[in-house]
Amino acid sequence: MSTAMLTQDDARAPAAASAPAVAPRPAPRVRRTRFLASTRVQSMLLLAALLGAWEAAVRVFKVPGHLVPPVSDVAIALWRGLATSPMAKDGFWYHGGVTVAEILLGFLIGSGVGLAIGIVVSQMPRLEALLEPYVAALQSVPKVAIAPIIVVWLGFGIGSKVMIICLLTFFPVLVTSIAGFKAVDADRIDLLRSLSATRWQIFRKAKFPSALPYVFAGLNMAAAFSVVGAVVGEFVGAQAGLGVLILQMEAQADTGGSFAVCVVLSVIGIVMTDVLRRIQRRVLHWMPADSSQRTVSV
Repeated sequence: MSTAMLTQDDARAPAAASAPAVAPRPAPRVRRTRFLASTRVQSMLLLAALLGAWEAAVRVFKVPGHLVPPVSDVAIALWRGLATSPMAKDGFWYHGGVTVAEILLGFLIGSGVGLAIGIVVSQMPRLEALLEPYVAALQSVPKVAIAPIIVVWLGFGIGSKVMIICLLTFFPVLVTSIAGFKAVDADRIDLLRSLSATRWQIFRKAKFPSALPYVFAGLNMAAAFSVVGAVVGEFVGAQAGLGVLILQMEAQADTGGSFAVCVVLSVIGIVMTDVLRRIQRRVLHWMPADSSQRTVSV
């Protein structure tokens, strides 16, 4: 009997020894410290502090609501706008859908054309020298000044707004893509040429990957400009959109509603930027971490 028990104990011992040790859970204080150390949490805490200071300043100094509304009024207007039916002409969903469609179309067309022309121009130095003064001249023209002319040409529909957004998103992508293709390491190109690589192989293996960080930088700028272009186009002349909703609320002295629409526009810009950053991390997975985020200990 004792021999059987010893045999069972000896059989259990290796199994117990081979079982992986369970890592101890961090203490609540450690988890709380990690939670507060998160950049996203710190950003939300900063936002809450700024909104609280805004609300307190308006209440304490008794600022008129038609000048600067309190945060509570903006939150109420935001809730009312989002609580309406998606097809309601006085709600945020209908007008927001029109503005988002304009932004996406203008951003995709403008940035796509800018990238395509940037690729062609960067491969032809003589063409770049020929087009450089024209690009600089068109880029210096204020797009707000020609927005009424575009509306006269294309009407009050979505086409005029898309054209304005295309003009605003075209130049950042064009300029950054040309700069990116110029910044390719010459030694890498010489190495590929020594291996008898074709022009297409050099472009695909060296030039295009090296230019992608510059291209994404231009796309990030173009995303912000696309939101601005949509609102400017709707200010000049439109039948629907968040810009039209801002004009209607300003005509009714509804400053809280105007601020609420601006919050919706900010959220659209944040979402677009976040999507671009996720795509950038997926595409540029081979890039090292940003050197600016590294700390050097002395």
